[in-house]
Amino acid sequence: MIKVNAIGLTCPMPVILTKNALKSLVEGSIEVTVDNKISKENIEKFSKEMGYFFNTKNDGDIFYIEIIKNELATLNLDVKNDKNTVIVIDSDKMGEGDSALGNTLMQGFIYTLTEMEDIPKSIIFYNRGVFLTAENQNTISYLKSLEDRGVEILSCGACINFYNLEATLGTGTITNMYNIIDKQMKALKVIKP
Repeated sequence: MIKVNAIGLTCPMPVILTKNALKSLVEGSIEVTVDNKISKENIEKFSKEMGYFFNTKNDGDIFYIEIIKNELATLNLDVKNDKNTVIVIDSDKMGEGDSALGNTLMQGFIYTLTEMEDIPKSIIFYNRGVFLTAENQNTISYLKSLEDRGVEILSCGACINFYNLEATLGTGTITNMYNIIDKQMKALKVIKP
C-alpha cells in the first residue's frame, strides 16, 4: 500500500498528491492521511468521480482515506456527455456598474436557470460568488431547486474560508482548485455570466 501524508497541506495539494499516487499505481491501494474535513471531503469526491472505491476512518482530527484502484474502476466519462455545461460565477453581482442592479441581475440569472429545460451539469462559485451560496437567501433557494434537479453546486473552499462563510453555507458543497479546473477542462461549454 502506498501512503500519502497530506497533513498540514492546503487545497489543492492533498488532491494533487492523491492523483499522482494513483497515477503511479496500476492496481492496488493507497492511504491518504489529512488533518481537516474539507481535504477529506475533496479526496472522497475526487475518488468517487474517478470511479475508485474508498473507505474513510478517523482518529480525532486525523482522517485516513484508503483508495482502491482496480480493473473495476472507471474513468470519469463526463467529457462525452453532450449536456456537460459548467457555469462559473466569481461575483455576487452581474456585470459592471451599479451595485444594486448587479445584484438584481445575478439573482435574475440564477432564477432564470431554474426555469430552463436544459440545465448545467455544475455551477462553480469562487471569490465573491460564494456569497450566493452562503448568505443570499433568494439565490440559495433557487440553487437548492437546481440541486434537486441534479445540478452540482460547488463553492471554492479557500474562498469560503477567506470570507468566513463556512458556518453559513446554505447549499451545495465545498470544493478545491483542482476540481474547479478539472470541471472546466472536461466541460463541453463553460459559461461565465
